[in-house]
Amino acid sequence: MKKVIILLGTVIGFYPQSNAQLPQLGKASNSEVIAAMTLEEKAQFVSGVVMGGTDSANEQLIKQLKSIVPGAGGNCFPIPRLGITPMVFTDGPAGVHINSKRPNTEGTFFCTAFPTSTLLASTWNQELVQYVGTAFGNEELEYGGDVLLAPAMNIHRNPLCGRNFEYYSEDPLLAGKMAAAFVKGVQSQGVGATLKHFACNNQEINRRKDNAIVSQRALREIYLKGFEIAVKESNPWTVMTSYNKLNGLYTSENPVLIQTILRKEWGFKGMVMSDWNGGSNAVAQMLAGNDMIQPGERKRYDSILSALKSGALPVSVIDSNINRILDLVKKTPRFKGVARSNKPDLKAHAAIARKSATEGLVLLKNDKKTLPFDNKIKNIALFGVSSYDLFSAGGTGSGNVNKAYVVNLQQGFTNAGYSLESTIKLDYSKYMGDSMPKVKSYNDTVHGKPLYHLAEWVPNENDLKAASKNADVALITIGRNAGENYDRKVKNDFLLTDEERSIITNVSNTFHQAGKKVVVLLNITGVIETASWKDLPDAILTAWQPGQEGGNSVVDVLKGAENPSGKLPMTFPVKYEDVPSAKNFPSDYATEINVSNDKKRNVDYTNYKEGIYVGYRHYSTVGKAVSYPFGFGLSYTNFSCSNLQLKQQGDDIVADITITNTGKKAGKEVAELYVTAPKSKIDKPALELKAFAKTKLLQAGESQTVELIFNKSNLASFDESLNSWIIDKGNYTILVGASVEDIRDKAVFKLEEGWEEKVEGIVK
Repeated sequence: MKKVIILLGTVIGFYPQSNAQLPQLGKASNSEVIAAMTLEEKAQFVSGVVMGGTDSANEQLIKQLKSIVPGAGGNCFPIPRLGITPMVFTDGPAGVHINSKRPNTEGTFFCTAFPTSTLLASTWNQELVQYVGTAFGNEELEYGGDVLLAPAMNIHRNPLCGRNFEYYSEDPLLAGKMAAAFVKGVQSQGVGATLKHFACNNQEINRRKDNAIVSQRALREIYLKGFEIAVKESNPWTVMTSYNKLNGLYTSENPVLIQTILRKEWGFKGMVMSDWNGGSNAVAQMLAGNDMIQPGERKRYDSILSALKSGALPVSVIDSNINRILDLVKKTPRFKGVARSNKPDLKAHAAIARKSATEGLVLLKNDKKTLPFDNKIKNIALFGVSSYDLFSAGGTGSGNVNKAYVVNLQQGFTNAGYSLESTIKLDYSKYMGDSMPKVKSYNDTVHGKPLYHLAEWVPNENDLKAASKNADVALITIGRNAGENYDRKVKNDFLLTDEERSIITNVSNTFHQAGKKVVVLLNITGVIETASWKDLPDAILTAWQPGQEGGNSVVDVLKGAENPSGKLPMTFPVKYEDVPSAKNFPSDYATEINVSNDKKRNVDYTNYKEGIYVGYRHYSTVGKAVSYPFGFGLSYTNFSCSNLQLKQQGDDIVADITITNTGKKAGKEVAELYVTAPKSKIDKPALELKAFAKTKLLQAGESQTVELIFNKSNLASFDESLNSWIIDKGNYTILVGASVEDIRDKAVFKLEEGWEEKVEGIVK
C-alpha cells in the first residue's frame, strides 16, 4: 500500500512535492491541512478524481487509482504532500463488487454473492442481518476497499421498481431497522457503509431527471423515516444522495434535505456524496452540503474552481465540506495503514450466505403438509428454465457480484442426494443447450437492459405423463430478474407469461391425476401476481434471490433441514391495478401522458398521490383484499401468542408477549407489533408497524417471552398545517400478531397528554 501512495505522489507533478514542514493529515488539525490546500486542490478534492496537472499526469493518476482495487466504483483524490491518502468506494448491496481478475496477477478475487436485501428483510432478524453485514465488511476490508456503497434502502413504493431487490421493504420501520443492523455489521470491520439513495429513488425510468412530487407528510413518515432510523441507530460513515429531483430540486442540491434534516435534525456527522454523475449544478451541490461529487467530471471541477475564484462559492463552504471528507479519510483502513490480505474466508462467507438465505425464504402455501419432503420423496421432476442455468442469485447493475459460482436448483437437489426425473431433465438440457449459446451471462446489462430473456419451454403431454409416473413430486421454478436503469413491466413480468401459466396448469393437472404433489418456487426479484394461479399447486415457496448458495439453501428448506421462518416485507396484491401507486408509476399499465409543458407524467415527473398510504397502510385502511399480506409467512410448525403485557419505561412502551411452539418441529416465529391510533384531526392508517422481534429457535412445546419496545415519539404523525410532529392523547390499541392480517393478541394503553415538535425543514 505504501508503494502505491508513493507512486501516486510522483504522478501529481503539478503539485509541490512532500515537505516535512507542511501539515500532515492526522498529525495536524484538519483546518491546518485545509489551509495548506490550493484552490485547485480544494476543487479537485470535492470532485472525485479528475484533472490535477497535465492530462498525461491525470491519466497516470487515474490508472494508478484504478489499480488499487480494480473494478471499484470510485475513489477520493489523494494529496500525498499533505498526507491525504486515496479512498476506495465499492458497490454493492448484495456483495462487494470488484473485478475478479487483476492485471499481472494469476489469482482470482471473487466475492461472495449474499442474499439480496429483500430476502434479508424477509428474515425480520436484525441480529442475523448484522452478522451478514460483518461478512460484507470483512470482504471490503480484505480486498482493499474503504467504503461500501450499501445498503440501499428506498421504499418499495411500487412492485415494478427495477431495484426493489436492493431495497428492504414497503415499511420504513422494517427498512430502517434492517439497514441499521447491516451498517453496524459492515462498520464493525473498520470500513464504512453508505446509506443510499437519499431520497425517493423509487423508480429507475428517467431516474436522473424525474421529479418526485411528494407531500411533506409522506416524505417525513414514509420516505425519510427509514433513513432517520438508520442514521440515528447505526451512525453510518456516509450517505449518498439520489439521482432524482424531489419537489423540483435535485436531492444533491437541496440544503434543506441535507443540512436541515439530515445533519441538524438527525445529527448526522458523516460525509454526503452524490450518486455517480448525479445532479446538474456542482456549485449548488457544494452549497447544499453534498460534500463529494462522484466520480469526477471536468465541467464540475471547472465550475467549482471558477465559483471559488469569483466568490460565488464561499471558501468557507467548501472548507466545511472538505473537513467532513477528511474526517472520513482518517477513519479508513488505507489511511491507518491496515494490512490487507486479499484473501477473505470465502468458504466461511458462503456458509453464511447459505444459512442466512434459508431464514428469509417465505412459505406462502403448504396444503396437506406437502413440505417438507418426507423420506419417500427421492426423485424430482424439475420444471422451469430458472431451475437450471438461469437460476438467479441476484440482480443486475451495481447490485451484481463477480462470484466464483452459483448453485442452481438442479445442483442443490443433486448435492442433497436427490435424483432428477430423466425425461424432463433431458428435455430442458436440450432446450437450453440449443438456446444458451446465443446469449451471454444473465447478470450482464447493455444500456440498462438484460441481454436476453429466454422463454419458458412447455413440456408436451407425453413427457408430462411419463414424468408423473417416474417422479415422486414436481417442482416448477418461476424466475424473474431486474436491476439498475430499468423498471419491470406488468405484462410477462408482474403477470406470468402464457408459457408459465401453461406449465403450472398442465403440470398440476397431470401430477394430481397421478396422486403426486406440485411445488412452485418463486426465484424472483420482486412481487409478482399470484392470486389467479395459487390454487393450482400444493405448495409455494418464495426464494427471492438467495445468493450464490441459493440452490443449496432452497433444498435445505424443501427437505426440512431448515424450517422456513421468513415473513413478507411487502404486500402481494391481487391485481396490479390494486397497487395504490399503479396510476402514478411509469409502467405499461399507466400510459405516459403528454401535458402542455411537454413533460411526461410518470417519466419527467411522478406524483406520489397515494401519500402515506403505501403498501399495507393502503390495503388495511380501505379494506382491499390482497393475495398475501405484509408480514405473512408459514412454518413447518405452529405458534401461539399469549399473555400480552404492557408497561411504560420512561418514554418507551414495552410489550411483553409469550410465543409458544405448539407444533412438532423446531422453528422461529416473528412477533409483529402494530398500533392503531385514536381518531385525530388528520387521517391515519388503520394500523402501523411499530416494533418486531424474532424468537430464538423454539423446540416443540417451548415458549419464549419477547420484548417489543418502541418510543412514544414513534407514535407521531406529521401535521403539514403545523409543520410539526404531533402525538394525540387518547387510547392506543396495541396489536401483536403473525402478519398484518393475523392479529393474535391486543391491549390498550392511554396517553394522558398530547405532544408536538415543530421542525424547520420543508422540502420544496
